[in-house]
Amino acid sequence: MQAVPTADLPAARARRTATGPALPGAPRTAVPTVTAALALARSARVPGPDLPYRPVAPHRRDRGLPVPAALDPLLRNSVAGGRFRPAPSAGALHPVSVRLLAGPGAGLPTGQYAYEPGTHRLHPLRPPSAPVVRGAFAVLEVAPERTVSHYRHRAWPLTLLDTGHTVAALVAAGAGAYCLDLAAGAVPPPPGRRRTDGLPLAVVRLTPDGELGRGPAALPAGETTAPHPDIAGARGILRLLAAAGDRHGTWYTARRSAQPDTLRARRSAEPAVLATGRPPTREQLLRVLTAARAAAPDGPAWWLAVGGSRPALLTAAGAGAGAGTGAGAGGRAGAGSGLRTEAVGPVLDTLAHWAAGQGWIARTGAVLLAVGCPSTAGPARIRRDHLLAGYGIGHAQLAATAIGLPARPVGSWQNADLGAALGTPAGRRWIVHGLALTAPRRP
Repeated sequence: MQAVPTADLPAARARRTATGPALPGAPRTAVPTVTAALALARSARVPGPDLPYRPVAPHRRDRGLPVPAALDPLLRNSVAGGRFRPAPSAGALHPVSVRLLAGPGAGLPTGQYAYEPGTHRLHPLRPPSAPVVRGAFAVLEVAPERTVSHYRHRAWPLTLLDTGHTVAALVAAGAGAYCLDLAAGAVPPPPGRRRTDGLPLAVVRLTPDGELGRGPAALPAGETTAPHPDIAGARGILRLLAAAGDRHGTWYTARRSAQPDTLRARRSAEPAVLATGRPPTREQLLRVLTAARAAAPDGPAWWLAVGGSRPALLTAAGAGAGAGTGAGAGGRAGAGSGLRTEAVGPVLDTLAHWAAGQGWIARTGAVLLAVGCPSTAGPARIRRDHLLAGYGIGHAQLAATAIGLPARPVGSWQNADLGAALGTPAGRRWIVHGLALTAPRRP
């Protein structure tokens, strides 16, 4: 399989509408669509130099409150820590913050709290808000400044993947239910909302029972000034995606999928560890693929690119063309493995080219791929596919950790039109996210 070149999409040539923020490189009066912003993020355009980063979180003068016993292990095993946490993040930059909504049964005075991952404490948001929930809910909000400072125009899709990973970590730690498509206006806003606050993209129910009140709310107005156009552009895109949800949302009951020691042991392996060239066994690959498919059956299609002596592109044996395989009945079933071969050839070489030039991917054992989000996708589809890709890869990495496979999420993909490379119509099956895997080193 060879890479299919895709032309870059300069912002000045992008189709524009009256909705959406100005992107870097476009005239200040031009307003590209979310679709054009996604095309730019997927293009081969190289991000500029790092921007000076200034923390957007307010300075906390109070020591905060301890996390109540019922929520302590859940938050500690999913979102606590400094640069390295149970939930992975692109570049370990962690743009996702947790705002806790606490009502009766949460073990806290009723109100809203900002969770501080470094100290594992809760800071009350003042003035106290009126009761809006029964139980406890975590609102996952994205402030993209930290990620934009490094990845620039590629940053905002990465923040969506990070949000999906955070939801997966909370669910694996014991959260009761989650929602990925609740409209921002249906999420109770924090008291004294500021323009630089995070934008809500997911809500997780932390207690076994709970009810989220749906009062009127509004997103903060757009920035009047911004330290850099890339930050203003990312915030504008995320505002549109946050508003693209449903006022009732779709809630999924979660099932705990990992033991606490597995959550704490999860780490993204270094490229040098992954570049061993030894694929995991087909049984191990099937287990990781199954974890992603079971976690996110309504999300992207799931593929496996395998290296070694028999490089190939695989899917689950039960996945048909409608799930994104593109090969239909022509795939060859792997003997007794539950995997079907869709293409043969140096697939990892192509992925290394597409993955922002990360050459080590050509020497790893295998890469799990989330494929979907067509070029014509609107805000709701872009939001859903990226959140579910991060959610599925999050569960897949925990499955890999549980069986001792080194793994590393891969979020940046350029010109990665997998469908076109396989001879199907272009623009329909893009690589959204990936998880590099390898067999552990022999003693």
